[in-house]
Amino acid sequence: MKKKLSYRDKLIELAYIYDVKEIKDYVKSRKSLTSGQLELILKKNKIIIPKDFKSNFLRDNFIKPVAKIKTSLVEYKENKIKDKNRAIRKIENFKLDTNRKLGRLFKDLWVQLGKIGLNFLNIIPKLGAVIYEFFGNLLTDLFHGIYKQQIEPQKAKTVIIAIASVAVLSTIIFSGVNYLSDNDLVQKTEIKKQVKKPEVKKEVKKPEIKKEVKKPKVKKDTKKSEEKQRLEVKRKSVDEVILPNLNLKTETVLNLFKDVEYDLGKVRSQKLVKPIYFTQFPRDLDALQSTKLKKETFIKIVLPLIVAENERILEDRKKLINLADKKFTTDLEKQWIRQKLLEYKVKKGDLKELIVRMDIIPTSIALAQAAKESGWGTSRFALEGNAIFGQWTWSGKGIAPLDRESNKNHKILKFPILRASVKAYQNNLNTHKSYQKFRQKRLNLRNKNKKVSGLELTETLNNYAQTGLEYTKILNQIIRQNRLTDFEPVRLVNSVKKIELSS
Repeated sequence: MKKKLSYRDKLIELAYIYDVKEIKDYVKSRKSLTSGQLELILKKNKIIIPKDFKSNFLRDNFIKPVAKIKTSLVEYKENKIKDKNRAIRKIENFKLDTNRKLGRLFKDLWVQLGKIGLNFLNIIPKLGAVIYEFFGNLLTDLFHGIYKQQIEPQKAKTVIIAIASVAVLSTIIFSGVNYLSDNDLVQKTEIKKQVKKPEVKKEVKKPEIKKEVKKPKVKKDTKKSEEKQRLEVKRKSVDEVILPNLNLKTETVLNLFKDVEYDLGKVRSQKLVKPIYFTQFPRDLDALQSTKLKKETFIKIVLPLIVAENERILEDRKKLINLADKKFTTDLEKQWIRQKLLEYKVKKGDLKELIVRMDIIPTSIALAQAAKESGWGTSRFALEGNAIFGQWTWSGKGIAPLDRESNKNHKILKFPILRASVKAYQNNLNTHKSYQKFRQKRLNLRNKNKKVSGLELTETLNNYAQTGLEYTKILNQIIRQNRLTDFEPVRLVNSVKKIELSS
């Protein structure tokens, strides 16, 4: 029985009948041409296609129009969904703007009330002076009356001295209480008048520096005083401080830590750290003679950045687990999930893989790698490009290593602020294929309800550096020598408001 040819086969057979070389060459080279392409070639060679060849009448007259209508409906539905999402975003933005404006309004109102209260308190000393003068005149008149009644001079003198002593003592006590209460009220308000104080050698402890620094004259000390004014922070009153790019000096940083009582001993015992975020390292950090002081300063700068990013990841992870268990999700929730799939480079919408990747990097590992790659915050890459973790790049903005081989073109990725470097580092360990063993072992610890510890995971980071296993041994050594595992349970102090120091 003769096999029934398809419409395309009939066109090829027609090409062979009329000896169309172009189609024959395509067939010989095993290149597949569509029916439409075959029709065009035949028409170009002025070959008439018989009407009985077209066996797809149903497809051309019914199926294709229906498919076009269906496509149009899908596009219309998607456009409507986009319009809906756009409207929802506008509403959300309006709510946020309204809340922000209301918050600013209440804050300004609170400040004005504080000013009124301070002005009222400033009246109290004047009122006291008036009362004091009134009673003074009253007592004077009383003494004049006593004097006129010819009382014994010795007894009168004793009485006058006693009353005057009581009056003076009462005035001193009243003024002292008033002064202390005024100081307490000023400390509780957010407004603080900056007063330039003369430098006293006994009050400021300067760190040991290799080179002697000449004392600047009083006239040329304006920059230093302005910097101190911008960084002056009240003790125990800071919820969150973001230090701007001010080209800070190590001495200023150490004084700031002293003002806010930032001590690593307390952090180790209390497992809490204050959210003080530096945008860069002080450029003279390497000038410190004390290695211990240099390391402690580095840890104090980097620790809040790492803890803040880990807490952000844990918050996202909790939200993702809740959404994964839900049967129905809103458009905003779906949009959030799509963003996280892109951020963690997860394909095909695999939420299980996203949960595996969305997890913390132990603080001890992050601190150890930051110390190793940045030379404890003193390397050229750390100072010029905020590159704490020495990540390579071939396309982005970076700093070329001085000892780079001529046949290589990699750079060290640079960042605008230190926190951006921490975020990129954590994303690198959570997404790159070279650290799949790291993520798998971290998952195994989670499944066994064990602590995600740095010393348990360092051996999986042999691909981070060219030295391989030697690199992981150095990381373990840094963690143990500096007791970095003490910082793994550390969390940020609960903060409600955010204070940003303007540059």
